Amino acid sequence: MTVQPTERLRSKPLFNPDGDTDVRDRRMIGGNTTNLNDFNNLRYPWVSSWYRQAMNNFWIPEEINLSQDVKDYPNLPPAERRAYDKILSFLVFLDSLQTANLPNVSEYITANEVNLCLHIQTFQECVHSQSYSYMIDTICDPAERNDVLYQWRTDEHLLARNTFIGERYNEFQERRDARGLVKVLMANFILEGVYFYSGFMFFYNLARMGRMPGSAQEIRYINRDENTHLWLFRSIILELQREEPQLFDDAMVAELRAMLEEGVRQEIAWGHYVIGDEVEGLNRQMVSDYIRYLGNLRWSSLGYGTLYPDVTGEPADMAWVSQYSNANMVKTDFFEARSTAYAKSTALVDDL
Repeated sequence: MTVQPTERLRSKPLFNPDGDTDVRDRRMIGGNTTNLNDFNNLRYPWVSSWYRQAMNNFWIPEEINLSQDVKDYPNLPPAERRAYDKILSFLVFLDSLQTANLPNVSEYITANEVNLCLHIQTFQECVHSQSYSYMIDTICDPAERNDVLYQWRTDEHLLARNTFIGERYNEFQERRDARGLVKVLMANFILEGVYFYSGFMFFYNLARMGRMPGSAQEIRYINRDENTHLWLFRSIILELQREEPQLFDDAMVAELRAMLEEGVRQEIAWGHYVIGDEVEGLNRQMVSDYIRYLGNLRWSSLGYGTLYPDVTGEPADMAWVSQYSNANMVKTDFFEARSTAYAKSTALVDDL
């Protein structure tokens, strides 16, 4: 059944004995699902690889050693400490928002195997929020904890960033139509594929300068999860392009492009605000070049070509980011005498 753009979507029933059992009848949205989880009959074959990758990514935040970070944090230069606090506040809010919103998306996805992926992502977002809280509680003075955790409520730059994504989620809550769902999927894609990256970049740069190694390790594992989340939402959008092309008319594609361009603009402005030219090893130009490069990756991965024609590839002075983001390139923890990685997952290259 074709889903019309302004049609209000219906929540899938939980118990549906009259649902379709033929895998060929399964659809991403608007299908007639039984909600039976059958791993042997998948409408979308990519789910099998995604599921196993996500399961192999399992990790526990508290098992990463932050003892050196506790020593480093009070001695960070003022610009780095300010950036550390603000970026943590931003990231913990985003993953908290994701945890709350993903069930709203799942409510209208009628492919049971894709819902399995969304539920795993929801769990992982909980782990990420816990990880940021663990970092704050371990490294920061207890009197400063709430100030770091709730800076997004008092810093106008943080609030504006959270508002851009949050309003898309709230709009869908109110309208519940197909076009709104597509915009929510795109907002997720932007959040996972653009919004996190100047923050991740900052933590990797700290480790590159010999500071806060435990924080960078926490971020590595989070980054690995986020790559699978990016893969998931890209795949959902591509499947919808094939199944429901009427949802991707010229007006919608223009709106999606504008959303991504705004996401890139905000990420660059945020990087200039929290990192600027005061953090050793990074500057405004490096932030701008890298985020625009990511914008190109994201737009082209959806089949729409290049967002910024003047950006021809990964900036040479940012090649170190992908090296630090590989969670499998982990040295054995000297004090524990074992690897901090649970499983050596298939390498995920951020080329989506």
